[in-house]
Amino acid sequence: MDSKFKMILSDIDAVIKRDPATNSRLEALLCSAGLWAIISYRGCNWLWRHNLKLLARTLAQIMRFFTGVEIHPAARIGKNFCIDHGMGVVIGETAEIGDNVTLYQGVTLGGVCAFDENGKITNKRHPTLGNNVTVGAGAQILGPITIEDNVKVGANAVVIKNVSANQTVIGVPAHPCIKNKKSSPDFVAYGICATDDDPIKCKIDQLENEIKKLRTAHNIKKQ
Repeated sequence: MDSKFKMILSDIDAVIKRDPATNSRLEALLCSAGLWAIISYRGCNWLWRHNLKLLARTLAQIMRFFTGVEIHPAARIGKNFCIDHGMGVVIGETAEIGDNVTLYQGVTLGGVCAFDENGKITNKRHPTLGNNVTVGAGAQILGPITIEDNVKVGANAVVIKNVSANQTVIGVPAHPCIKNKKSSPDFVAYGICATDDDPIKCKIDQLENEIKKLRTAHNIKKQ
């Protein structure tokens, strides 16, 4: 139980570290619906692992009503977990989340039916997120795929394939935009960093390069 208390403290401190609007543990406890959902999950997960599954599911549904966050008690979530704003977040039954992960509002770690070589449905239906992963607002990560360490998922991206470490992925379907020079679990607004490594700026630069190539090719043909 002492280790569970320490984990909850780490979740509280993660909110303070990653949300500039939160200045103290008391403020985090009183004002962060995402934190309420995480603390509730920790208790429901304990009940689930001790075979009190119906009680765990019932309490999880009650907290879903109050927080707008749905976390299945069977999901596995590491320490220093932060859900910013929270509303609309869904984490499925077989989802696994590493340490120092941040999810913004509207994120879904959703399930799809996966089949083994014999055509039978596998138990693993939801994603696995590594350590130091940031998932932007509205992003959907679907199926039993793996998002490796230090990945940033852009807002509203739809991820349906594995993502290797140190990547930033954006778009529908999501595709790599840049390799992160340095990853940090610190505050990044909605999962998109407005710096030289901004994935939106990266895509605009790529489009401009394509336009230049097309213009060059067109001029050559004209001549």
